[in-house]
Amino acid sequence: MSLNALRWDGSPGHYEVWFLTLTDGASGTGIWIRFAMHAPDHAPADCSLWFVAMDPDGVRFATKRAFGAEALREEADPARLVLADAELSARGSAGAFDDVRWELRWDPAPSPGLPVHPLVERARLAKTMYVIPQPAIAVAGTVAFGGREIELSGAHGAQAHLWGAKHADQWGWTHAAALETLDGEPRPGDWIDGISIVASRFGREVGPNTSVVGRLLGEDFAATSPLSVLRATSTSGISQYRAETRARNRRVLFEVDAPRETLVGVTYDDPDGERLRCWNTEVASMRLWVWDRAARSASWMLRDTLQAPGRACFEYAQRDLLADVPMHIT
Repeated sequence: MSLNALRWDGSPGHYEVWFLTLTDGASGTGIWIRFAMHAPDHAPADCSLWFVAMDPDGVRFATKRAFGAEALREEADPARLVLADAELSARGSAGAFDDVRWELRWDPAPSPGLPVHPLVERARLAKTMYVIPQPAIAVAGTVAFGGREIELSGAHGAQAHLWGAKHADQWGWTHAAALETLDGEPRPGDWIDGISIVASRFGREVGPNTSVVGRLLGEDFAATSPLSVLRATSTSGISQYRAETRARNRRVLFEVDAPRETLVGVTYDDPDGERLRCWNTEVASMRLWVWDRAARSASWMLRDTLQAPGRACFEYAQRDLLADVPMHIT
């Protein structure tokens, strides 16, 4: 089954999202496009298209258009997801609604990112599943919104898919697909994705539990086993996210800074009617340290320090509103 395949079987109590994030190298503008469907417990299902953009100087644009559930469908030849006048495939996305439009193309990534460990998936311990079919892609094409049109140049991004019955109560998330050294030397193919969640389990909050996947220094990295997830350390807030984890003989630490003036506030609805408030930007900055340890050695050696200045994705979510941070999509 394709990682982007529709998981909804028509029953209530389900939500599903496909999203594309990118940061344009020339303009510095970040773009977030979201295909979403929502099947509440006690109401008809619907779907929606979201388009969000933000500039490093704080100019933000956000809009959403809702449709009936019949607007969402899968097509087999060629394989693609269609939602109203928008589509998503393994090689690109195009669409238009209201005063926005986009036409984007990319070469598929050689391998996906799988933040949920197979043991956790089989045991159905995760209320939300998360996969990254395209974790690091060079994106070409155009986007138009709010009277602006941008011809992308040097844009890098990712495309992901998630589905489930209920969101976590809180999380910090980041993704970077345009990593470079501190001297500005690009690291083609390297990327990282980290998420730290707090969720309700058996009447109490559990977490943060942190999963990190990526490709660093040309090698795949996955700190997703139950042991790695539980022993990782992390802190997240409205504009910062820090996490440290390890797997086998590699240790990774990242720090993300998201300027408040670039955050776009949105609301996510759970099928049971509860809500989450999230703040997202595609123009955050990341610093990343990678250590390795030789076999049978207790010492860690710093292999490299990488960065993604103004080109990292960031999202912070919690149940409650924050009075001093605006919401753009509710």
